[in-house]
Parts: sequence; structure tokens; C-alpha cells
Amino acid sequence: MIEVLRIKNLALIDDLELEFGQGLNVLTGETGAGKSFIVSAVNFLTGEKMHPDLVRAGCEKAVVEALFVLDGEDLILRRELAAGSGRSRIYVGDGLASREALAALRPKLLLHASQHGQQRLLQPAFQAALLDGFLADDQPLAEKNRLLRELADIAGQIRALDAKAASLEEKRQFLEFQHAEISKVAPLPGEEDELIGRRAALAESRKASEALSKALDTLEQSPKVLDTLADLHRELLHAGELFPDFTTDAEAVAAFRHHLKDVAVRLRRKPAKAPDDDGEAIEKRLFELAQLRRKLKKSLAEIVDLGAEIEANLNFLDACALDRMRLAREEAERAEALAAALLALGRVRREAAARLSASLEEILRSLGFSKDVRVIFDFAPAEVYAPVAAELPALAEDRARILWRPNPGQPPQPLDKIASGGELSRFLLALMSLSAEPGGPTLIFDEIDAGIGGLTLGSVGAYVKKLSETSQILLITHWPQLASLADRHFQVVKTVEDGQTSTRCLRLSGPDIAGELSRMAGGGATGQEMARRLLSGGS
Repeated sequence: MIEVLRIKNLALIDDLELEFGQGLNVLTGETGAGKSFIVSAVNFLTGEKMHPDLVRAGCEKAVVEALFVLDGEDLILRRELAAGSGRSRIYVGDGLASREALAALRPKLLLHASQHGQQRLLQPAFQAALLDGFLADDQPLAEKNRLLRELADIAGQIRALDAKAASLEEKRQFLEFQHAEISKVAPLPGEEDELIGRRAALAESRKASEALSKALDTLEQSPKVLDTLADLHRELLHAGELFPDFTTDAEAVAAFRHHLKDVAVRLRRKPAKAPDDDGEAIEKRLFELAQLRRKLKKSLAEIVDLGAEIEANLNFLDACALDRMRLAREEAERAEALAAALLALGRVRREAAARLSASLEEILRSLGFSKDVRVIFDFAPAEVYAPVAAELPALAEDRARILWRPNPGQPPQPLDKIASGGELSRFLLALMSLSAEPGGPTLIFDEIDAGIGGLTLGSVGAYVKKLSETSQILLITHWPQLASLADRHFQVVKTVEDGQTSTRCLRLSGPDIAGELSRMAGGGATGQEMARRLLSGGS
């Protein structure tokens, strides 16, 4: 239940704090006073979105916070909405939280019925989901949802496989041509750079070999340099007999001659060409690689990668049929399991429908409907999965929609065909009361009495009051007959101070309650008399 609600800087609300009690809490006020803002604030606090335009003009942010009692423990929720960015910040207790965390908490805190809820009640999908909320055994439903998720994943894999295979099959002839050209040359990663390096090294080796040969020829060709130096040495020795300073020169020539003889020996031992340095083979290979590059209009590195990609794609096409058969088997297994789950789900849904129909009929009679009112869940097959690869028929579930017969002598009809606004209000009230648990979430009835009047209004009021004995209720109403039943009565008013419009909410007591009931009844002597009678327990 909600014990305290505080709202700051939201729409027309400046700073508002409400202390709710157990039982029936009623909010009344003129149309446009701001009652809906209070309900919107509670919904925002428990996870719904809110437009930043609703932040009060001139304020940086709106703040909504509340103290709940959940399972006997205090729970404080706080949520802020920034005017500029529209971002919100959520606090559960002392820590930050996410909208997902609030969404998980909301069913334990609130059940909200409104005129919008009446419209949802007319939707077949909502009616089907509604019945699932009353299943005695929800295991078949959980199994169905699990299998549908797995089948959706398998179907996605099959469709992706088929799409890729179809795309590659269209290009298969071209892929095979490219694969053949690449396989014929069989380039290796980095091969071209390696060959170019070997070619350059071989050219340098050839230049060095030629230089060695020429140097040796220079030494050995006639006249031989060594013989000439021997003659020079001999003549210098003769000259040194007369001119001793030439003796030193003769020794230098002799030393140089011996050095050249050593050079000649080393030149004769020059290294032979490496046997694997076949220049012709290198040039031939480089030509093949260049031709392949021109043909495919790609670099060699791209061609190597392309070859691997093409080989993978061709292998994929070859293995595609096997993969599809495997997925088809998996799909068939899941589909058979789904068929069994749908059969079990159909049984528990029909059992739940019988129980829910009986409960709704009993409550509707207490809300002023004929004793002959009937609620019928009409089941029709609805396809839930069509196999993609497995050769199996489409699978269907028994999906319910609500038919009813409010009066005797009429055939059952869908709600949207014959239900008036007042009848929908009471139908939704009956459903809400079945969903409520003693001491459970707070029930919010936002003008649930729309379209109701006369004696029916008394029946609705009595039922709501009885329901409030076990559940906290927040009721927004324009009817004094319902407001007079309040355990706590709050009046929402709109005031103007210093040119600023604000919404205020006052807890009423004593004469103020009588005054508000009189206003709601039209005012004047008639309104005062109705207020007096309502407060004294009169009809």
C-alpha cells in the first residue's frame, strides 16, 4: 500500500504531499483541477514514461517520491524528470535503479483501472492474455513461450542459410572461374615480395661475379701484372746497388707483388652461384603472378584472401544441404514438442475459462447485472508457428476472446459489439477485484464509474467499499454517492496566487466533506440535502 506520496514541480503541482490510509481513499474535484496529474505521477513513479513538457514551467526537474509498505517492509521510491534532457533518474531505497527494476516491482505495488483500460479490454489480444493470468498451471504457457523462442531462432538460421545460399548460387559459376584461376597459379602470402627480393639478390650476385672475373683477368692477361712487377723489382735492386734509397722501393714492390699473388689465389676461389637461384624460374613465376593480378584486378594479398573466401563459400554451398537438413530436424523436434505444449495449454486455458467465467458472473450480479448474465470464453484456433524447413503443418493454439450476454434472450456477443461504457466499467472492476489479493497491491480506479448511474451506482459503491476492506483503493470519482463511502476524502482544487496557477490537494473532514459532497451533487439546497442523506447513511 501507499502510505505517503509527494509530488514536486509536476504540471500545475508545486509541492504536494498526501498521506493515504488503508481502505478507500477518494479524490474528488472539478474537471481540470489536476486529479489525473496525481495518478500520472504514481504511474511515472512506478515505471511509465512522462514527457518533459510536464515539468512545471521555470523548474529544472520534477520529483515524485512515495513510501510504500511491501510485505511488511517500508519501501521508498523516488524518480526525477529533467526538464531539459527528458532523462529520468530512479531510486529504490538509497540506490539508483532502472526502469526494468521498477517494471518488476509495479505488479506488487499497483493495479490500475481506467477508461483506457476499458479500451484495452475490447482488444482480442488483451482478452487472451487476460485469461493466461488466471491459469492454475502456467507451466504449459512457459513451455510454449520457450519453444517459440527456440523455433524463432532456428527459423532465423534457416532463412539466413537460404538467403546466403541463394546469393552465392547465383554467383557460383563466376566463383568457380575465379577459384580455378587462383588455384592454377596458387599464390602464397608474401610470395611476390620474396621473389622480387631474390631477383635483386641474384642481380647483385651476378655483378659481383663479373667484377671478380675481370679482376682476375686483369692480373693474368698478357702482359701479366705479376711478371711486370717481378721485372720492376729486379731492376730496382740493380739501381739500389748504386743508389741505396731504391732498395726500399724494391722491397715495397716485392711486398705488393706477393699481396697480388694472394689476391689472385682468392679470386680463383670465388664463390659459385647458389643452385636454387634460378633467375629464369624467378622471372617466370613473377610473370604468372603479374598476369593473375591483371586478370583479377587485385593485389596479390587481396587475391590470396579472395581465394580463401571463395573456397569457404564453395564449401558452404556444398555443405548447405546438410546444414539445412540438420536445422530441419531440430525444427521438427521443437515443433512436435510445441504441439504437445499447445495441447496441454489448451486444456488449462479451458479449465481457467470455466473458473473465471463463474467468478465474473457472480461479481457482475453483485454489480447490478441480471442474474442471467453470462460470460463465455470463446476459443478459436490461431496460428502460432509455421515450419520453415520441416515438412509439418502450421501449429495453432486455442486462443480465447470474451463473449457475454448481459441480458436474457440475447445471443452471446463480443464485448466491443454490445457493451456500453458503464457495462465495461463494471466488467473491468470485476476483473480488477479478481486480480486483487488481500493486503496486496494498491488498486487505482480512475473514473471507473464512468457511464454508471442510478441504482447501479449503489451496487458499484457497495462492492468497492467491500473490496476496500482487504485492499487499499485510490478512487477518482465525480459521484457523491461513491465519495461519501471514503475512509479518507481528498479534494483536488486549482488556485491562482500571484499570477501562478497551482493544484492543491486537501484532506477533508467534518463540514468540508459535506460541502464537497454538496458541490458534487449540484450545490444549493438539493445538493446539501443529498450530502446530508449520504452522510447519514441514506440512499
